[in-house]
Amino acid sequence: MKIDKIQTQEELQILEDLENENFMSVEKDEFSKLSKSLKSASSNTIEKLSKRKSISIRLLEDDIERLKAKAINLGMPYQTLISSIIHQYSHGDLEKAI
Repeated sequence: MKIDKIQTQEELQILEDLENENFMSVEKDEFSKLSKSLKSASSNTIEKLSKRKSISIRLLEDDIERLKAKAINLGMPYQTLISSIIHQYSHGDLEKAI
């Protein structure tokens, strides 16, 4: 795990415990229940993150042409670029342009 990806004190504690080999044994049935629960949570997360929904949006023709040119320079389809920009903005990775 990269240090720059750690976001909470709990994550830091988990990393420190792993580095110090500070582990705790659990009973087989308890491990089985926990494993099933984590697999279910993982599947639900993957399913949620992979769902896509189509939308219609009206943009200025000039904006579309500029996006297409930028996408060509990046080597990707312009719709992928638009989706990426929206994704980054919605996750706070792009600053407000207004």
